[in-house]
Amino acid sequence: MATRTPLNVTDAERDELLKLVRRPRTPRALADRCKVVLLDDQGLTYAQIGRKIDMREQTVLKWRKRFLTDRIAGLKDKPRPGAERTITDEKIAEVVRMTLQEKPPDATHWSLRSMAQASGISRSSVNRIWRAFNLQPHRTETFKLSKDPKFVEKVRDIVGLYMSPPNNALVICVDEKSQMQALDRSQPLLPMRPGQVERRTHDYKRHGTSSLFAALMVKTGVVIGACQCPRPVDSITRR
Repeated sequence: MATRTPLNVTDAERDELLKLVRRPRTPRALADRCKVVLLDDQGLTYAQIGRKIDMREQTVLKWRKRFLTDRIAGLKDKPRPGAERTITDEKIAEVVRMTLQEKPPDATHWSLRSMAQASGISRSSVNRIWRAFNLQPHRTETFKLSKDPKFVEKVRDIVGLYMSPPNNALVICVDEKSQMQALDRSQPLLPMRPGQVERRTHDYKRHGTSSLFAALMVKTGVVIGACQCPRPVDSITRR
């Protein structure tokens, strides 16, 4: 009868195998192979391991041998041969450079279609390149730089007040949202029904504007708010 070569699983390997088994994103096949090693390390026979994870004994033996030869790396799928790349590194660099440094002649930003036409590759290839380099030319964000020469000192004072307020002091953060229009539809809304979206009239009545003032008590988290109407405005109907 052939002797069974022990796997000699180390503590570090056992922890890594358990992590792969418990991680939700681990592929099912890889998790089963890790279980083969863990159950074999516990002394179970090939038949017992196969019954526990619904695997043939020959397959159990296969992954056991792979672990003996290459350890945990041997449990993972080997890279499969595929078609050779048709897009060179130079072409990828050109697409990235055009995205960052150039603009299309007839638009404000690049789209998949315009970049594909300009670079001579498919839209799906452009999409993969943008995803790989986390480029999103269709999105823009605004920012504002303060021209106050004492801006840094003021920020430090405010942050320091939040981080370490004086003893027996009440720290309140106050902000406002002004010019909120008080609108009212000329007819009641028609609620959503199966097969039909919510409907509302095209016109509305304006009842003036309101400003919301709110203060946050930093220590307790209590928000104090109040709405103020700066001036009354006659109700008019917009059409």
